[in-house]
Formats: sequence, C-alpha cells, structure tokens
Amino acid sequence: MENRLTVSSSPHIRSNETTKSIMRDVTIALAPAAAFGVYNFGLRALTILVLSILTAIGTEALCQMIRKQPITIYDFSAVVTGLLLGMNLPSTVPYWIPVVGSFFAIAVVKQAFGGLGHNFINPALAARALLVASWPVQMTTWVAVKPDTQTSATVLGILKEGLDVPLPKITDMLMGTIGGCIGETSALLLLLGGLYLIYRGVISIKIPGIYIGTVAVLTLIITGFDVNLTMIHILSGGLILGAFFMATDYASSPITPKGQIIYAVGMGLLTTIIRFYGGYPEGVSYSILLMNVAAPLIDKYSKPRVFGGAK
Repeated sequence: MENRLTVSSSPHIRSNETTKSIMRDVTIALAPAAAFGVYNFGLRALTILVLSILTAIGTEALCQMIRKQPITIYDFSAVVTGLLLGMNLPSTVPYWIPVVGSFFAIAVVKQAFGGLGHNFINPALAARALLVASWPVQMTTWVAVKPDTQTSATVLGILKEGLDVPLPKITDMLMGTIGGCIGETSALLLLLGGLYLIYRGVISIKIPGIYIGTVAVLTLIITGFDVNLTMIHILSGGLILGAFFMATDYASSPITPKGQIIYAVGMGLLTTIIRFYGGYPEGVSYSILLMNVAAPLIDKYSKPRVFGGAK
C-alpha cells in the first residue's frame, strides 16, 4: 500500500532561495549604478569600490577564523556590504577610508553581534555614519562630473546652504551627470536595480515605496507645492539607494506588515526633518539607522493576533 502521509518537523513550506542567491541578486542590481559611478568619476572610484569589497571579504574571513566558524565569504553578503559602502563614498576620499569603513562594518556591526542575520543595524550605513562623524572633510568633498571644475557641492548641499548656484536639470539627475557619491548619482539606474529586486522577489515595493512617497508628500507641503523642487529632493542624495537597498535589509527591518508601514513612514519623516531643519543636508543614513534601532519595538507592538489564541 502506498504511503501518502509524511510526518516531519517544520518548516513545511520551503523555498529554493538561499542567502547566496539573494545576495547575488542584490549585487547584480547594484552593478549598473556602480559601473556608471566608475564611468563618471574614473579609475579612482573603481579602486575605492575594490578596496571596500576586498576589505569586507577579508575581514569576514578573519573574524570567522578567529571565532572558529565556517567561512562564508562565498555567500556574497560581505560583497554586498563592501559594495554598498563603496557606493556611499565620494571618489575623492583617501584609500584608507574604505578600508577602515569596511572593517568596522563587518567586524563590529556584523560579526560582533553574531554574523549574518544578527546585526540590528545596516552595516554599510553604520560604517558610513562613523566615517562622516570621524572624517567629515574627506566625506563631504565631492568631485564634479564636468571637466571645467574640480569640486562641487551636492544638490542638497546647495539647497541647504542657499548657494547662488544653478540647480541641475531633472534629466541630469536621472542620468547621473551630477556630483555626489560614487553610486548614488544615477537615479534611473538605481530605480532599475530596485525594480529588478522586486521582480526577483528579493524585496517588496512596500518599504521603498512608502519611504519615498512619505518624503515626496512632506517635501511637497514644505516647499509650497513646488513640484520641481520636490523632484530634486527625491532624485538627489542617497534616497533611492537607501530606500531600495539598505532600508529593506532583512535583519534590521520589521517583519510585520503594519510594522513595515510604520518603519517606512518613520524613515520618510526623519529624512525630511533632517534635510529641512537639521544640521546636515542629507538625512537618509541617520533616518534608516534610527528606525533600524526601533525595528524590534515596532515588531513587538505591531504583531498580528494569533488566530484562535487567548486575549
């Protein structure tokens, strides 16, 4: 008689996705914007990206050897951390900056808390925050894309300081022919990368969509319904890069449906407040980090009621 009943331990629903496949998809999604950054800013940008990635991989292997754990550098998670950090750096930083940043991201933020999946904040963003706080001059010196100038303020810096400088066109911001960090200039390529992740099922549109939408609505109100200025705020800085690639980090974002909405709205609110009323022209990094810290509390108070359970 054929045995049609199989009894086994949970989980009963399985997926073919692995950490390696997910991180590989994220790397593929980031690659066009990173490549465009190298095209924009030259071989120095490529060197910074390579240093950041290699340091992340080496630090991960070293930490796991010290802790006598299996070496997992082939799962692409360290590659993603190094690539994200490198894309968040100006191409003018000294070469030791990505080395220090990647080492901190992996050794302190990731491995010190137990490794992949145990970090309570995004490692690349935490490293960027450390670098900005420790070496603000190097981290805020931007190279201009146009060959007739050496350095330029970012678009958000121009708005924050009220400089008498013409703002770039929306088309230039979409294509990426503006000053900024290596991987944050081309909004179009970052959007395409985000859509690829959604298509692959790696992320959902909920967190990035609500995050960007909140920033758009609040900016529109604050600017007196200036559509052009609102579009500049959406397309400039690290908003799109942060919304699709860092705010959606599995380990540091809420898992409940309501919690994800609260999380995304909170990031949008903090980003807008910092941009318009804070001391920094950009607020994406700090808003994501602050909401990362709040994510466990958000999950606790937004978890759905268990069906059939007691009150």
